[in-house]
Amino acid sequence: MPAQPNTLAPLIAIIGTDGSGKSTVCDHVASWITRYGPAGRVHLGKQSGNVARAMARWPLIGPLLDRAIKRKVDGVNDRIEADLQPKLFPALVMSAFTLRRKRRFKRMLALRRQGLIVVTDRYPQVEIPGAYDGPGFPETSQGSRLVVRLARYEHAVFEWMASHRPDLVLRLNVDLDTACARKPDHRREALARKIAVTPQLRYSGAPIVEIDANQPLDVVIANVEAAVAKTMAERGYTPVGS
Repeated sequence: MPAQPNTLAPLIAIIGTDGSGKSTVCDHVASWITRYGPAGRVHLGKQSGNVARAMARWPLIGPLLDRAIKRKVDGVNDRIEADLQPKLFPALVMSAFTLRRKRRFKRMLALRRQGLIVVTDRYPQVEIPGAYDGPGFPETSQGSRLVVRLARYEHAVFEWMASHRPDLVLRLNVDLDTACARKPDHRREALARKIAVTPQLRYSGAPIVEIDANQPLDVVIANVEAAVAKTMAERGYTPVGS
């Protein structure tokens, strides 16, 4: 069982769809919160999009790889939507990302045990598999024996990560038009799916503060600071010099 929340330094998770301002808000909070003590910032997402975009910029073979990856992703998504496990190679790739996330999550826990306040960009969840930093494998047992074992391992890892409940989840809510304007390189239908899922996530019952991310950045930041200050006070933290 994970340690009880109050035995570790505070954990603030910032979640929201692409275009909600997660990274900007996370950067600000990670800097601003140091008034309460040493802090660290951790990205807990899969970051597969960043990897794919980096590969697409490789000379000569980059565009070919980019097209091949997109075909593979579409094929995997089609199988998952049909409640079928992916084939072996995509399953191995998905498992590699799971191991990478598990390592980052362990490093995040180590920071908390060292007394650092932790601010995370994204947070794992198990309520909605296949979306929003949840498990990528479907829960079905249809597939090869090895792939099914990989799927079960992934779900176990996500259950373990999700069992560590944040002290505060800041949920950045944004409408579709705003998200599309901020992320013109993202597909509108993909953003629409994420926006629809956002309010359904509960993060194991963690305290959640809703932030209207359609507002000007200074208003968003002020609301975020107020929510974080309240949580830090509840945890017994006061700003240095107060």
